[in-house]
Amino acid sequence: MLSSSAAHLETPELDSEGPTLLHAITEHGGYAYVSMATLAAAGDPRAAEAAREIAWEQLHSGPWHSVDPVWRDAYSMACLHVARLHFSKSELSEALRVLDMGLIMGGTLLRKDLDSAVQKVSAVAGDASRVSEPRAERDVLRQVELDEAEVLQSLPVKSLSLKIVVKRPGLSLEGFLREYFLSGSPVIISDSMAHWPARTKWNDMDYLRRVAGDRTVPVEVGKNYLCPEWKQELITFSQFLARIEANDCSSADPTYLAQHPLFDQISELRKDICIPDYCFAGGGELRSLNAWFGPAGTVTPLHHDPHHNILAQVAGKKYIRLYPASLSEELYPYTETMLKNSSQVDLDNMDEIRFPKVHDLEFQDCILEEGEMLYIPPKWWHYVRSLTRSFSVSFWWSNCENQNLS
Repeated sequence: MLSSSAAHLETPELDSEGPTLLHAITEHGGYAYVSMATLAAAGDPRAAEAAREIAWEQLHSGPWHSVDPVWRDAYSMACLHVARLHFSKSELSEALRVLDMGLIMGGTLLRKDLDSAVQKVSAVAGDASRVSEPRAERDVLRQVELDEAEVLQSLPVKSLSLKIVVKRPGLSLEGFLREYFLSGSPVIISDSMAHWPARTKWNDMDYLRRVAGDRTVPVEVGKNYLCPEWKQELITFSQFLARIEANDCSSADPTYLAQHPLFDQISELRKDICIPDYCFAGGGELRSLNAWFGPAGTVTPLHHDPHHNILAQVAGKKYIRLYPASLSEELYPYTETMLKNSSQVDLDNMDEIRFPKVHDLEFQDCILEEGEMLYIPPKWWHYVRSLTRSFSVSFWWSNCENQNLS
C-alpha cells in the first residue's frame, strides 16, 4: 500500500468546479448521478462505479455529436473518483485505465486534473511496471525493402502508372506557400523530419511499451470503417503492440490505431514530434494532431477531409492515391450525412458496372517513405494503404478562408 500522503490524487479543478458541475447535471435530469457522485466523493467505491456507469449510458444515448457536454464532464468527474479509490489501494494499472477512459471519453472541464493524475500514477508505477520481459534483441521497426512486383499486386488497379506526386527535398516555407499551398496541389516534402526524436524512438517497440504500454487506447478492428464487420475496442497499448507483432498482411481483421489524438493523451510521445512550419501557412490554426499506427495491409478507404493535411510518415511505408476535389461527383460519395465525405467506390475491388465513371479518372499517387511528409489539400480525395508496419502523424489545420468548414 502507498503511504497516506502518496495515496492521494489531488484534483483542484474538481474541487473548485464540482459543485457547479453537479448543479448543471441536476438541471439535465441527472439526479441519480448527483446522488452517486456525492457518495463517491465521500469514498464509496460502489457509488463511484455507479456514477461512472450512469454517465457512460448518457454518452451512448445517441450520436456522439448530440451528447450534451455536461455528460462528458460528468464522466470525467466519475473517472476521477474511481481512479482516486483505485490509487489509494495501490491498484495502479486500474487507476491508469480509468483515467485514460476519462481522457478519451470525457469533457474538457476537468482535463487538467486527469492529466496531472495520470502523471502521478505513472510516476508511482515507475518504469518497471511498463517494461515487458527482457528480450535477446531489441524489437525494432526496421526498414523493409519492398519487391516492386509484390507491391503492385497488392495495390488498386493502375497504381503507380499515371502521375506520381512531386517530391521536393528541403522545401522552404515560402516555396511551399507559393507553389503548392496557394494552388492547392499535393507535394511530398523530404528531408524535413530528421530532427524528430520519433524518427529513432518509434522504431523501437520496447521504447513504445515502456512509455505507453499501460495506457488504454481506442483501436479499430477489421478491414476499414465501411465494412459491416468493422468494430472498435479499448485495449492497452501493450496489447495493441502484441497484436501488431502477431499480425501479417493476410489477416482479415487487422487492428489499427487510426485518427486518434494520442499525443493529447500521452504527453511523452508528444515530445517526440514537432509541428511542421508548413502547418502555419495561410495564417490559420492547427485543428488536430492524430496518430495512425498499424500493421501492413491496413487501409483507409477513399475519402476527403475539410482541412489542410500534412501526413508525416515516421516509420514504415504507405501507398497513397489522390483525386482532386473537382472529381467529387465522379467518385460517388455516400449520401448519408455521417459518410458524405467517403466514396462508395472500393478501390481494392473496383465495381465498374456500379461506378463506371471511376475507371478513366486521372489521379496522382505515391509511396510515402519513412521520413517524408505528404501535403494533402482540403477536399482532395485520398486512399491510404500501409505497405509495412507503419506509424504516421497527421496535422490538420485551417487557414482564414476555410476554417469554418466542417
